[in-house]
Amino acid sequence: MIELLRNLYISGYRSYELGVFSDDDPHVTFIKLAIKERLIQDLDRGLEWVLIGGQLGTELWAGQVVLELKEEYPMLQLGVIFPYQDFGRQWNEKNQSLLLSITQAADFVTHTSKEKYQNPGQLQAHQVFMIEHTQKTLLLYDKEYPGKSQYDLDLILKRQETKDYELELITMFDLQDTVEQESLRNQIDY
Repeated sequence: MIELLRNLYISGYRSYELGVFSDDDPHVTFIKLAIKERLIQDLDRGLEWVLIGGQLGTELWAGQVVLELKEEYPMLQLGVIFPYQDFGRQWNEKNQSLLLSITQAADFVTHTSKEKYQNPGQLQAHQVFMIEHTQKTLLLYDKEYPGKSQYDLDLILKRQETKDYELELITMFDLQDTVEQESLRNQIDY
């Protein structure tokens, strides 16, 4: 484990991969809570920057969590690094509005490719960039439920063969545990 953690990349399932099509979906609350709990642990290790790529789902929910945590941890910073120019332009108005609200509040916004989307190589280069500029990835991913984040996982596992790099998974079991813990906390509060 890396003692001092400065930069963290967060990624994971897209919202549609989880069957979540509304921010009002109760699953989102527990996903955000699981992310928040892990971020607080990492803040105790010196976490300064959280980097996301702007994908709908885990990444934007993580962005919202970071922005909430900044009230209590003002030193925490959010970087949104898109894989290419015009990222999210094809999204519907609601999703574009969500993306805009996060990028406007972020501490740093850029893209790894100065071109509009041209090919999957831009996405691969983006993944490499995010991992090379962080010491750890927090990934909402469960091997039993394959999704696009398998590419991140494969790249991280390959990097771990030659470099000291941390990976923390939030699995479906972890989310269920978060639901149960929150349920117990709510019972005690009454």
